[in-house]
Parts: sequence; C-alpha cells; structure tokens
Amino acid sequence: MPDTLTIMQLVPELQGGGVERGTVEVNAALVAAGNRSLVVSAGGRLVDQVIADGGEHIEMPIGRKSLMTLGCIPRLRRLAKQQKADVLHARSRVPAWVACLAWHRMDPATRPAFVTTVHGLNSVSFYSKIMTKGQRVEVVSNTVRDYVLKHYPDTNPDKLELIYRGVDPAQFPFGYTPEPAWLDSWREQYPQLEARFIITLAGRLTRLKGHHDLINAVDTLQQQGINAHGLIVGGEDPRRKQYAQELRETVARRNLEPHITFTGHRSDIRNILAISGAVVSLSTKPESFGRSVLEAVRLGRPVVGYNHGGVGEVLSAVYPPGLTPLGDPQALVDALARIARGQAPPPEPTDRFLLSEMLDKTLAMYEAVAASRFHEN
Repeated sequence: MPDTLTIMQLVPELQGGGVERGTVEVNAALVAAGNRSLVVSAGGRLVDQVIADGGEHIEMPIGRKSLMTLGCIPRLRRLAKQQKADVLHARSRVPAWVACLAWHRMDPATRPAFVTTVHGLNSVSFYSKIMTKGQRVEVVSNTVRDYVLKHYPDTNPDKLELIYRGVDPAQFPFGYTPEPAWLDSWREQYPQLEARFIITLAGRLTRLKGHHDLINAVDTLQQQGINAHGLIVGGEDPRRKQYAQELRETVARRNLEPHITFTGHRSDIRNILAISGAVVSLSTKPESFGRSVLEAVRLGRPVVGYNHGGVGEVLSAVYPPGLTPLGDPQALVDALARIARGQAPPPEPTDRFLLSEMLDKTLAMYEAVAASRFHEN
C-alpha cells in the first residue's frame, strides 16, 4: 500500500447540511494527514472550502434522480482509474448506485475499495439497500446500525463500521458567549425576546421536526405563568411552503404572535443556541444521530429531546435529564418548566462525540480497506 492514499468522496452536492459538513471535515483531515482528497459532486457553496483546505473538487451531477445520471457511470469509472483512487466513498443513495455500478465494471485486481455511509434512516427499499453494499459500511450511530440489521438482515454485521458524528469543542466551547456586537444586533432585530425564556427549535420547516409540539408547549407554559418564547430557526423547504404557512396561521389563530418568532434561515446558529434558555429536538420520526442536540449541550445549554433514535442515544450519553417520551406533551412541558424554573441540572462538559475521534476513525477505516482491498474482491 502506498504511503499516501487517494480518497474519492461522492455526494450529490455541497450546499450544506450534515452529510456535506462531514464530507468537508474529512477532506481537511485527509489533506492534513498527507493524503490526496477528491470530492465529486454537482457543486455548491462548500466547494470553495474543500479547495481552501487542500482538496480537489470534480463537478459531476451524480446526485440527480434521473436516468440521465446513468451517463455518469462510465465517467466515474474512468475518473477513478485516471486518478488512481484507493477508496470510493459514497455518502448518498444516487451516488452510491453510480459508484457501485462503476466499481463492478472495474478490474478487480486494480479497482479501489468501495465504502458507503448510512447517514440516515432512509425508507426501506431496494433503492435504499444500495447503502449496505459497500465493502465497508460506515454507520453513524448504534441507532443506524440496528436499523440496518433489522431491515436488511442479509447484511454482514462484521462489515459495519460504527463511527459517531463529532463536534469540534473549539467551535462549540462550553460556556460560550456571543460577542457584544452580535448581541446588540440580535436585540435590535428581535426586541421581543428580551428577558424571555427562549426555547429554540432549529431545522428546516418540515412537518417531521415537531414545530406544532413546540407551539403547544409554549402556549401551555404561558398559561402556567412562565414567560416562554418559542424561536423557530430554519428556512422554508421550497416543496413544503404550505406547511410553513400552516404554522404561521396556527400561531396567529391562537394569538401566539407575541410568543413565537420565525427567524428563517440563519448562519449564526452557534450564537443562537448559546443565548437560548433551552434547545428542543422534537422530530416525530427518529433521526440517525442528533448533531444539533450535541452542539447545544457542548455549549452548556439544556436540551429537551424525544427519547428515540439518535437524539435519544446522544442525550442518554451527554444529558439524560433532557430525555422526554415521544407523544407525551405534558412530559415535554414539565421538562421545559423545570429548566425555566432552575430545577433541572445544567449540562456538564463532556468528552463524548469528539470531531477528532470521528476523523481518526474515518482515516483508519480508509487505511484498513485500502490495505485489504485486493483480498475482498
């Protein structure tokens, strides 16, 4: 095996989101370790970061759900051969199909290793099963590992590689306080939040995020005499504008405009989490991890989240008092009331789920599959 590796990560695009952020983080770690990093995608605002960190970006529309995407198969096969890739790493379903079909048509004696990552709890189908076809299958939590083995029982458990997502404590330091200039600007923009118990729910405006549960909780807390204010941080999904309108109409109908604020998309989420009285994760469908939950706890902010999926897994490890049963609105209100009244313990610093650990394990996985690829064909 060569002293340095050439790793090719495949994602639909590089606009933002957890998968893309992880791709950028791994890209930087590969370069810092002296390896060559290639990222293949349709492009996006994070391309500049990939290049600034020393990686290379190759534009290819490998994420489109279209028959035209099949044209990328021979292109990717030629690219992997030309670039002498040691590992093809597909992080999403359409790119995984393209990569798998290209990989199977390469010479088994010289082709790269094929790795997939199951980032989410995707619908169970033949289409989604492609994510289990890597020679090594990275899973981002025990929740995902259990999901894969339950719904795709023919998957060899020995090839599953558990690598938790991680947060950089330098980016999310415990006890962090935003700069005074930011605080002044924030107060000027949102004066209605002054001296309120701010409950933040961050994420795109999609039904599964549980915004109605937050609205109900804020209403009940107000009736209990707690000066709560719900902060909904996230942009509208272009495909779900009707849902966003439904939320606003619900707030207006219940006369909650003074107590609920929609900020839209914000790029300063760390600061917003840091000034929140509590952060909530109320997804009605279990999530694969719980990165926003972890980020808030790392900042020292109390979190309340439904005890299922990756959110339950993360909170169980870093802030058990924040666990609340799914489908129990009174338990949610009670948990938030305890925090508002100072009756819940604050989070403590933790060394769980570090970004450095995630990156070390990812690079070790690459080294292992690259070294053994000629014996696994």
